[in-house]
Amino acid sequence: MAVAFYMDHNVPHAISAGLRVRGVDVLTAYEDHSSDLDDPSLLERAGILKRVLFTQDDDFLVETVHRQRSGINFVGIVYAHQLRVSIGRCIQDLEIIAKASELDDMLNEIIFLPL
Repeated sequence: MAVAFYMDHNVPHAISAGLRVRGVDVLTAYEDHSSDLDDPSLLERAGILKRVLFTQDDDFLVETVHRQRSGINFVGIVYAHQLRVSIGRCIQDLEIIAKASELDDMLNEIIFLPL
């Protein structure tokens, strides 16, 4: 089963739209009515939904590293710096991850874009 993504509220709509055109399963925090959740709660929500979180928010790196060091499981995140990775490259790399990975491959992982 392909990886489905949960998009942090900071992610540009163009990334979600571009992935959907390519057949990638995407749910945004806004669509899920969860855009007001704090980072730990948003990461938990992604896990409940069995979706990998995509973010461009540096604070998620702090949260996920804390969880890795503390042995607290999380669904996994993909991170791209807002100024260092283009929207087009994000779409390309996320499509590869979605179509070539399984959810189990992503557990407790942080993947940095570009690949």
